[in-house]
Amino acid sequence: MDLYRVLLVDDEEDIRVGISRKMDWEGLGFTLVGEAENGRDALELADALRPDVVLTDIKMPFMDGLELCRILTDRLPASKFVIFSGFDDFEYAKQAVRMNVSEYILKPINAVELADVLRKLKEQLDRERTERKDLETLRLRYEESLPVLRSLFLSRLLDGSVDRPVELAERYGVDLTGPALTAAIVHITGDRDRRELLALSVEQLFEENLHLERGTCRAFLYDDSVALLASLAQKEDIYGFIAAVDRVCALAESYLGVQLTVGVGLPCSDPAELPQSAAGARSALDYRNLVGRGRAIYIRDLEPEVGTHLSFDENDEQKLTAAVKLGGEAEVRAAVGQLLDKLRGSGLSLSKCNLFFLELLTCLLKLTREADAEQEEVFGPGFTGAVQVTDFDAPEALESWCCERCLRIQELIRRRRTDSAGRTVERAKEFINAHYSESGLSVEMLCDHLHLSPTYFSTLFKREVGMSFTAYVTVVRMEAAAAALRNTEEKTYLIARDCGYDDPNYFSYVFKRHFGVSPTKYRAG
Repeated sequence: MDLYRVLLVDDEEDIRVGISRKMDWEGLGFTLVGEAENGRDALELADALRPDVVLTDIKMPFMDGLELCRILTDRLPASKFVIFSGFDDFEYAKQAVRMNVSEYILKPINAVELADVLRKLKEQLDRERTERKDLETLRLRYEESLPVLRSLFLSRLLDGSVDRPVELAERYGVDLTGPALTAAIVHITGDRDRRELLALSVEQLFEENLHLERGTCRAFLYDDSVALLASLAQKEDIYGFIAAVDRVCALAESYLGVQLTVGVGLPCSDPAELPQSAAGARSALDYRNLVGRGRAIYIRDLEPEVGTHLSFDENDEQKLTAAVKLGGEAEVRAAVGQLLDKLRGSGLSLSKCNLFFLELLTCLLKLTREADAEQEEVFGPGFTGAVQVTDFDAPEALESWCCERCLRIQELIRRRRTDSAGRTVERAKEFINAHYSESGLSVEMLCDHLHLSPTYFSTLFKREVGMSFTAYVTVVRMEAAAAALRNTEEKTYLIARDCGYDDPNYFSYVFKRHFGVSPTKYRAG
């Protein structure tokens, strides 16, 4: 097992040396990854080293151990903290507990006592790590939840709110590979007070008694009832599926004393079209008072032209929007290709797909507006919105046109993001240059000004500038201090204050770390 990482913080060098040399770190299950002589340095190290355990003195210059623990509790919530103190002060102990400190050790530090503390922490860390990484436990929990998760997935699939249906279907053990997928929805006539219990019984009845020669079928709870998802060998097998459903409907009256009516939607080849199949199943159920209950009702028998309808639905828009905003060129081409496959699969000529195209065009216009772009930048000079599907000779020409528009929008969105990031960083630098003399300057203060979240800004700033906000502020302050030392006769403590350091000693410490010499020697040299 990997060794746990320890950060040691104490302003007394001999104590740090003593602890680092006396402890059998590896034998105790730890490795000492860093040392710091004050809380501020420790914060920077902790961000880079991500220690599992922080051993810190309570009394240190610039930032004490309690403040360090308070900040790191938020940044490293899984880490353990041990505080050293030469003061047997109950108030410190109470504060330490509030700071999520695991142990409080009085100085002088006894190597045996510290080793016992580390063993105890290792047991705790081992236990937490085991709980997190116990794959068998996670697997069992997952398997216990799988029926519920599968039912939820199938329900969302029929409602059109699943982005990657095939990938998720494999995870939940659902067959979506058949060339003909069909949704069916069950209406249960019975006591409403027993609806949930009846639904469970009906689900089990279908699971145990619906058998197909050329396909598979899964029953699951759906809203207050039950739905079926069949994967058939070919579309013509829909009639075998309907016959199997009729047999279960007959069994329901004998076994459960309830009447089942099942609406059956049109078979489809693409899982993304299952919401339309489910919509057809619901429409079929609307005819139950007209054609009779207690059996399967196939929507094509009642609405022969239902298969000729083609729509650019919410799921289509979500997929295309996600590909343009978040994907790359391959994702855009794949999303457009799926839309054109849907058009081709309808069997309709281009001239009969004008509504579908207009809905697609509306989506592209929305994306153009969200990219803060002019329509002519995307659609070309003189664009008036009068383009029609009949302007294209074949689906391939339409697909090429859509890909070009989507990729252009994607390029404009990325350019806007890059420009926006650059403007944000420049505004941040301007703010830092105007406020570096304030000791309270912080990333939170800057983000309030920029109206950004600190987490997002910190990532953006480091990516664009190559250093963290804290490091950049230090550079600005040090450059200002160096200029003041070279060009003025001001006292060092006044220069420190003008550069945002209330504590002249800490200013001198940071200056020497940055330039390699003290402020006095820098001025003299």
